Amino acid sequence: MLTTLKNAWKIPDLRKRMLFTLLMLVVFRLGANIPVPGIDKQVIAEMFKGEAGGLLDFMNLMAGGAFKSFTIFALNIYPYITASIIIQLLTIAIPSLEALAREGEEGRKKLAKYTRYGTVVLALIQAIGYSVGFFNRALISKDFLSITIVVATLTAGTAFLMWLGEQITDKGIGNGISLIIFTGIISRVPGGIAKMINLLKIKQTNVIEILIFLILSVLIIAGVVAIQEGQRRIPVQYAKRVVGRKMYGGQSTHIPLKVLMAGVIPVIFSTSLLAFPQTLAFFFKGGFAEWVNKYLSLSGNPGVIIYSILNAILIIFFTYFYTAVQFNPYEYANNLKQYGGFIPGIRPGKPTAEYLNRVISKITLVGAITLALIAALPTIILSTTHLNIRFGGTALLIVVGVALETMKQIEAQMLMRHYKGFLK
Repeated sequence: MLTTLKNAWKIPDLRKRMLFTLLMLVVFRLGANIPVPGIDKQVIAEMFKGEAGGLLDFMNLMAGGAFKSFTIFALNIYPYITASIIIQLLTIAIPSLEALAREGEEGRKKLAKYTRYGTVVLALIQAIGYSVGFFNRALISKDFLSITIVVATLTAGTAFLMWLGEQITDKGIGNGISLIIFTGIISRVPGGIAKMINLLKIKQTNVIEILIFLILSVLIIAGVVAIQEGQRRIPVQYAKRVVGRKMYGGQSTHIPLKVLMAGVIPVIFSTSLLAFPQTLAFFFKGGFAEWVNKYLSLSGNPGVIIYSILNAILIIFFTYFYTAVQFNPYEYANNLKQYGGFIPGIRPGKPTAEYLNRVISKITLVGAITLALIAALPTIILSTTHLNIRFGGTALLIVVGVALETMKQIEAQMLMRHYKGFLK
């Protein structure tokens, strides 16, 4: 990996892209330390002391500490992710949006525009919920102008992050939105290590529990790498055909069907959706908020069980959903038939499509269940040890998955220039 990065740095175009990506991520980290005007930070700190665990700590981890400090990036990029989920689900349900998705680049641009509009609307709703609801006590002044400034600042922060992510995707290396989440999580690692050391010093934990945590972390990383790189190779034979005086075809190859085509997107989408009802609870005090905290929160009982089950179901759903979006077996079978390719023992056309569909369904189930199990590990760690550390399975899953995808993009550029990468 280090050799690949070193060789990439020697190429002016790649060096420019890498520097641009790093610069944009530095801008993100700088913005994550700019406080929202009109907010009493001491009140925020006291509120978090009484609200340890659950959604707040998780959102703070994903936002790289911006949520707990209530800075301009406190909402992070999650309104954009939620808007993306809504638009992509509506694409299936509404024929006009489905037609746009099939129009190619122009259609995708229009869908991206709708996603941006949805992001601003959701960020506005969420900002009002935080300002009027949960963080209302932290407002220095509660007049209409002060609340408007806070809401506008939070909404603008999310809109800027959305633009920042798109710029990284277009002009940098990797997926910008994923890298922003990746950077937010990584920025909390030093604090997590310091917290672990302090817990050890005051004897609230012991070396054995820390070793268990580290072993589980290594197993998570190994599992993510294995599932991300795993693939089922379907053999393909091309028939010989004569064109003019030349003979084409006759060679054997394979279709590399990845076990996890969707990557870590299902985990990101699942956590975003499960955070939505808890965000709505910030609007209300009383019955609804208490019900959400009890039944749909990691800090509730039996909420922790219900949350974990719903998280697993959503991860499996989104894994299948994104696999279906990325891989169409009927289209692939038609392309094989058109170019004279066939799977040994399977007739071309519809039988090939049905065979590919069966195979992709089976291997996707393995990938989806593995993702769900890895995402559930933080709950297991917190319930079996005294380590109150949020850097668990979900966070490690996102970090390792994004790092692998980014390195693959760099390696793809390197292979074009005849460099040997570290991913096989």
